Amino acid sequence: MNRRLLTVFIAMSLAWSNVHAGYWNDSNGNPYPGTESRRSVGEFGGSLLITSDPDWEKKWNTSPETIPVFNKAKVATQGKWIFTLIFFANPKLNANHEANITCDLKVIRPDGTESINQRDIVCFQGHLKGESNHLHLAAPVINFIGEPDDPTGIWTVDITLKDNLRKVVIPLKTAFTLR
Repeated sequence: MNRRLLTVFIAMSLAWSNVHAGYWNDSNGNPYPGTESRRSVGEFGGSLLITSDPDWEKKWNTSPETIPVFNKAKVATQGKWIFTLIFFANPKLNANHEANITCDLKVIRPDGTESINQRDIVCFQGHLKGESNHLHLAAPVINFIGEPDDPTGIWTVDITLKDNLRKVVIPLKTAFTLR
């Protein structure tokens, strides 16, 4: 995999929209059970989503009342982009209403080798817009496009989300199949 095509970019200029953290609860207020890709530890929650939407950023950057709908991607094909989005909710805030969240990013090829392995990447640091218990998008977004020499099979995305003020770590995992 060519690194120029599998990139992690920090969208520092991303407008931080948010929606209510309904992924923890269904429409009746019942909690969803934790999964490998969506869980909470204490009051801090995290979630991963792989989408095939090239307009994911436009969908996200809407008014807080609008809940974006993303097309989930479980299969990737050569030449088509997919995007792994990292969400968090309810980080601990300091006296200035600022959060400090970092994450470890790892993408593992079907043969077990690592395509990406980065530690302590800034996910969000600074003033949190909106309510902390709303859903927020983390800065790293993993873009992936399959190239002809990439191994087909299951690619695994491991993210460790860290609320550094609360001292809470959430391991998250998702996967897609490259065909």
